[in-house]
Amino acid sequence: MSTLSLHESPLQDAHLTAGARLIGFAGWNMPVQYTGILPEHRAVRTSCGMFDISHMGQLFVSKNGAEAWLNTELTNDVAALAPGMAHYTLLLNAQGGVIDDLLLYRLTDERFLLLVNASKVTEDEAALKASLNASLDLLNASDSYAGLAIQGPDTARIAEALWPDGPTLPQRNEVITLPMPHGEAFVCRTGYTGEDGFEIFLPNEDAQDLWNQLIALNVTPCGLGARDTLRLEMGYPLNGSDLSATRSPLEAGLGFFVSMGKPSFTGKEPLIAQKAHGVKERLTGLIMTAKGPPLRASYEVYDGETSVGHLTSGCLSPSLGHGIAMAYLPTALAKPGRELEVVIRDRRFPVTTTKKSFYRHPSS
Repeated sequence: MSTLSLHESPLQDAHLTAGARLIGFAGWNMPVQYTGILPEHRAVRTSCGMFDISHMGQLFVSKNGAEAWLNTELTNDVAALAPGMAHYTLLLNAQGGVIDDLLLYRLTDERFLLLVNASKVTEDEAALKASLNASLDLLNASDSYAGLAIQGPDTARIAEALWPDGPTLPQRNEVITLPMPHGEAFVCRTGYTGEDGFEIFLPNEDAQDLWNQLIALNVTPCGLGARDTLRLEMGYPLNGSDLSATRSPLEAGLGFFVSMGKPSFTGKEPLIAQKAHGVKERLTGLIMTAKGPPLRASYEVYDGETSVGHLTSGCLSPSLGHGIAMAYLPTALAKPGRELEVVIRDRRFPVTTTKKSFYRHPSS
């Protein structure tokens, strides 16, 4: 896709001023790095960094009956979500594969915000509209909102400096509505890096002022490169890489976010069959146990002379100093401690299976 056809963030000029290197990502022209992936990664782990997440989509569902309808479309239990709270959930196809993983925010009793992946906005909207109750409103407001994610151990201090007279920063998995000059903003505390943090989705017209305030507070701009290394250290899956329409949440190790006790939801029947017979493959963590090139998606995994899978994500972990990756492997090989090999440029390098949460914060 040429850069001429890419969407531009409301913060495009700010990125260029900050020295960003831009790449095409999910139809958007987005910063992959500013000063470099390593310093940006370290800023989030040790102080505070910010990510432009304006490319993510915002779908609002409202009116009486919104809870009941969403509960038939998403895997997690919407009825258990109190107003002002958020949870992680999934939108599945009829075969039980993942269309998208998303965050659902319950703003009021019958008004919800779905935060969806940039590459899936159109597909998510179409899938939801296909069964939309005529009495409900579904609004795609993605073009109206910018987004920033502030992440790192200094988050609380940054928020206090940003809003000395309030609001109070939400608790984990809470969301609050904040008035802005050009409309309402939503401040959430979910995160994707394993660090403390908050996200704010605000009118496009207000994004530059907030960016400037954060720069003045010495918050480090961070790009997609650091986002990927940070999320992979935590074992968080990436849609389109670790999650796909041909893989179920049970195979991906996301069964905790699937409420099988609900009467029905799209994709439930195939998951019932999977639970009854056991999944054949599981998304598994791998660590590199010798020096070698960085692990990358698509590298082939071998058990002896048998090809058993391909890496779905991989990187050299800045925090750990060695390669980490994920791959769908046969269930018999997915237990921690299994020694395997990865082929990189026709050479084999040893890896060992492990739990997907590779990194633990020193304070934990």
